Amino acid sequence: MKHNQIQKIAIEKLHAHPDNPNRMSDVTFAKLVRNIERTGRYEPIIVRPKDNAWQIINGHHRVKALRQLGHKRAECLIWDVDDNEAGILLATLNRLGGSDALDKKLALLRRLNERMQSRELAKLLPQTARQIERLTNLKLPAAPAKIDTGSFLNPVTFFVDNDQNKIIRQALSLAEADISKQTKAQRNAAALTRIAEEFLKTNEKLKVTKVESD
Repeated sequence: MKHNQIQKIAIEKLHAHPDNPNRMSDVTFAKLVRNIERTGRYEPIIVRPKDNAWQIINGHHRVKALRQLGHKRAECLIWDVDDNEAGILLATLNRLGGSDALDKKLALLRRLNERMQSRELAKLLPQTARQIERLTNLKLPAAPAKIDTGSFLNPVTFFVDNDQNKIIRQALSLAEADISKQTKAQRNAAALTRIAEEFLKTNEKLKVTKVESD
């Protein structure tokens, strides 16, 4: 067995890791299938030996696509890792990555768009045809724009159960002002702020009442 080298392994011997958290939409999966079908190329599947077979660490959707296309064997890279390391890899391989340099991304899309229509590109790229058209027509400023850091919106994330969600939604709907032109997120933010302001006012009144009673 040669580790860290690409080998062709029968797809029937490749088994999904039960803890794989990665999910792919049907639209994105269809694009993956088209790309492999069109080029015959794909990143090698990362596997490890497990129970007289091979357990997939990275490449679950590629294997599914290869099966759908009728491939009998897949190019795999064998890594000798234990359960703990396999778990860490499952949590990181599909999440760690860089970001696109916008000017280079736009130039690349424009070159591709010269050879293929947006509708055809959309069958292969992550973007939709509309997104491709908007990006290829995007004009970048000649000089970097000055950024007002105070104008950025601040994300607020919290998790609630079903009962809490029902109460919050009801309160938000009652607190909404005449702001129909705003987005749903903006309306929710304004309503939540209004609720918080009312709570603070009530809290201040309670403090004053308590002091007077003492």
